[in-house]
Amino acid sequence: MHILISNDDGYSARGIRMLAEAMKGFGRVTVCAPEHNQSGASNSLTLQMPLRATEVTPGVYAVSGTPSDCVHLAFTALLTEPPDLVVSGINSGANMGDDTMYSGTVAAAIEGFQFGVDSIAFSQIDRGWMELESAARVAREVVEQFVERKSRSEGPVLLNVNIPNMPYDVLGGIRVTRLGRRHSADRAVSEIDPRGERVYWLGPAGKPRDQGPGTDFYAAQHGFVSVSPLQIDLTHYGELSVASSWFQGELPGKSRP
Repeated sequence: MHILISNDDGYSARGIRMLAEAMKGFGRVTVCAPEHNQSGASNSLTLQMPLRATEVTPGVYAVSGTPSDCVHLAFTALLTEPPDLVVSGINSGANMGDDTMYSGTVAAAIEGFQFGVDSIAFSQIDRGWMELESAARVAREVVEQFVERKSRSEGPVLLNVNIPNMPYDVLGGIRVTRLGRRHSADRAVSEIDPRGERVYWLGPAGKPRDQGPGTDFYAAQHGFVSVSPLQIDLTHYGELSVASSWFQGELPGKSRP
């Protein structure tokens, strides 16, 4: 196999180095990740300036852009053929529930999925990469089970994996989950900078709101690895008929013949 690895913490982060080591047993590994921390970059692409990709060591590229830029550039410029799998992480901090909308870690996996390749995002629940060796072992086993059991006839799959910061022997196993939901984010923090200008720091993410059985929050709280299958189609199919009652297909200000 050829595995492409990215993240949002930067190419030199501990999490991606451990993930790369864990993936080497499956075959060839290419790392293409941001030069600097890009947490919260979501699915943004850099369109107003050129990107630079520096091969800092053989097979490891540092890109002057976002996680989505990194994977996009790998597919369209740096690799001679598509990889067999894209993995992202291991992120320092959870990407559960509404976090997936903002996460650069998940965005890197989404970009690989958009190119038609199976993609998996890996995150640890708590920041700081405590028990990182355990998380890397989990990542290796998740990939091993996925590669062995997924049917070749299926289309590309996108998975979001969250791993408690616990010793491997203490983890409860794997649970397939849906995304939970958070309350709205806390208020922004206002400060005066050294030049006397008012600046703002965005507040922390809201506390879990929907964290019942079956959610990623619930699995993590009970010591299980959470695996959530994701999709990109944002259409709310249940609202199509309701929305049709709001809009009758006409523009009131447009003159009729």
